[in-house]
Amino acid sequence: MPWLLLGMLAIALLLQGCGTPYATMRNSLGEEVMLLGHDPVAYFTVGKPTYGDPAIKSALPERTYYFASAANKRLFDTAPEKYEPQYGGFCASGAAFALKLGSDPTEFEIVGGKLYIFGDILGHQAWSIDPAWNIRHGDEVWAEARDVGWRWQSLKRYASKVAWYKNSADIRRDWEAKFPGRAPAAYDPGGMLTNLFLKGPGWRAREGFGQPVVGFVGEDACPPACAGRHSRRFGENTP
Repeated sequence: MPWLLLGMLAIALLLQGCGTPYATMRNSLGEEVMLLGHDPVAYFTVGKPTYGDPAIKSALPERTYYFASAANKRLFDTAPEKYEPQYGGFCASGAAFALKLGSDPTEFEIVGGKLYIFGDILGHQAWSIDPAWNIRHGDEVWAEARDVGWRWQSLKRYASKVAWYKNSADIRRDWEAKFPGRAPAAYDPGGMLTNLFLKGPGWRAREGFGQPVVGFVGEDACPPACAGRHSRRFGENTP
């Protein structure tokens, strides 16, 4: 295991200059698509993840958004800062610890008129224990992480943790104190190395860890018919 970690760290060092502030996935046209093609405006207007239409899009530096309607595109174009996800769409729970973790556009919250995306259901639940605490710390350290490659930033901050870092046991205790008698989701996120190094910004397009695959709008044939495909472990999709 130490050799594996050292190998990953060496690769991360090579990639440290390849940073982007946005959790995008590149499509076949070379566009860096946000939210796996989900409409950022729809989170606010209909309150749920909604597939956008690749024909209705807005391109900004380093990222492109799809929209479910021309009306949503007009709203976005008038005030992009109102609808774009915080922390570039990276996991808001990880951002509180200066970690740049992959994101799942089906896990979200709107707080104070701002959109927050999470890496998975466990990250979402951990963040919900104290949104204000997480937002305060995420805002505090985002400038450090913003332009750094996600692998390097996450490995760096796993090795040199922020002073307020919480491990899974800490979070479990906080959860039980905040929600007594309520069990967290029974979900295996795949382990530390997988989360830090393998689950990139677009990981949920074709992976699920037992959840339905989300798909990549405009690229995969399945959206919105991906519901039968699950992943028992990272890298293994099953029909």
